[in-house]
Amino acid sequence: MIFLLEDDGNIRKLVEYTLNANNMDVKSFGLPSDFWEAMGNDKLPELILLDIMLPQEDGMDILRKIRNDNVTKSIPVIMLTAKGTEFDKVIGLDCGADDYVCKPFSPLELVARIKAVKRRAGHAIKSDSSTYNINGVIIIDGQSHRIEVVGDEISLTPKEFDLIEILAKNRGNVLSREELLRKIWGYNFDGETRTVDVHIRKLRQKLGDYADLIETVKGIGYCIKGENDE
Repeated sequence: MIFLLEDDGNIRKLVEYTLNANNMDVKSFGLPSDFWEAMGNDKLPELILLDIMLPQEDGMDILRKIRNDNVTKSIPVIMLTAKGTEFDKVIGLDCGADDYVCKPFSPLELVARIKAVKRRAGHAIKSDSSTYNINGVIIIDGQSHRIEVVGDEISLTPKEFDLIEILAKNRGNVLSREELLRKIWGYNFDGETRTVDVHIRKLRQKLGDYADLIETVKGIGYCIKGENDE
């Protein structure tokens, strides 16, 4: 089931018709309050189509809440909005959006985007259940999907966790943006390498004083230098 939160009735009807015609079940909402009620009472959706400009509550705030909730943070979200500047796109990705579709859009494009995001979610890397110790400061537990920084647990989105885990697993080696896209977002990812930069920036913010443990190798990619501690 796909959840659609869009206040424009005509767009809701178009999306409903398009998805149903492509054998996709969709449940649509015009108000955030109705959306949240369904999220609390119904079976969680496999994907969310989310508008930005909404009554009651801004779409970006809704996205942040989804990503900060352990129950919903792994649900793929596609931003569906008339706002299409590079700034808006980066902010959406920074908040945890998986993709961004600008209005007006063609029905075929929307279907293709949905299939691509679902495909990438299905190809997401799996944790190897190992534990990584970075300089005695950062502890990454692949089995429980938890990370501690100087003893304090921090909350990461699934993609942020995948990023730091794969960098720790390959500690001492530089991973290119393209390689990170392939490993984390899937071989069929059709986005741009800026997506990696946005997620790295967000990850560094959460690492606080230890953000510089993730190093940028200019023109290539990212790495965590050294070897994993025992």
